[in-house]
Amino acid sequence: MKRNASAVLSDAFQGLRISSSVRPGSQIAPVRTTVQLASHARLLSTTSARMGTWLEPSIDRNKKMMKGRVRVPTGGSTKGTTVIWGEYGLRMNDFGRRISAKHLKMAEDTIKNRMRGEKYRLYKRVCCNVGVFTSGNETRMGKGKGSFDHWAARVAVNQVLFEIKGLAHERVIRDAFRLAGNKLPGHYECIVKGEAPIVGLTKLDGVTLDELKRPRRKNIPPALLAAAAKAGSVPRSSESEVASKPTTEPTTPESSS
Repeated sequence: MKRNASAVLSDAFQGLRISSSVRPGSQIAPVRTTVQLASHARLLSTTSARMGTWLEPSIDRNKKMMKGRVRVPTGGSTKGTTVIWGEYGLRMNDFGRRISAKHLKMAEDTIKNRMRGEKYRLYKRVCCNVGVFTSGNETRMGKGKGSFDHWAARVAVNQVLFEIKGLAHERVIRDAFRLAGNKLPGHYECIVKGEAPIVGLTKLDGVTLDELKRPRRKNIPPALLAAAAKAGSVPRSSESEVASKPTTEPTTPESSS
């Protein structure tokens, strides 16, 4: 007897299975690929999400800060007085002060406008990390009642603020620093990489730090040095001092015979 088409289709559907025919034991485990990071690579988790900027740090504004004073290198530190990353730098050469973020931003915009069209890179050596709080008018006397006004940075004497490195001409860079110095409070100068560092107000040009830290010697009387020279117990440094000093002896007029 010949089977019809519907019976053939029903037999075909009955032979189908929903589950896979592969045994559970014979399944191959998926291969997990591991990516090896380079030694110099840094994960994203190590970077803080609230780092702030060089003009506005991520510090609580409601927490008042002490007014403080500018750092004075009493220990002979030369940090921040030379050009490190760039080729030219803008250095303050009068005395330390507190510079607001508004002035620093104005100086940066002035440099960028003057260096427009040049291939260069600008480095900022100072960051605003001091909050300035001011009290309004008609406020009673006392401390702790001021509100946040702006961010500022304490800049010590002879400290570098900006550095430039690029293919621009030296005159263009010096002119840009001159215009930026006019926007900032104080007196500034343009320096090049390789200049001698400065300790306080003294430039270490031919003077070592040990000689600068050495206490001053008292002047020895010339008569005492001459007597010691005859005895042969004068050090070489003292002999050179005696030789350099002119000896003036009183002259007596000769008696006429």
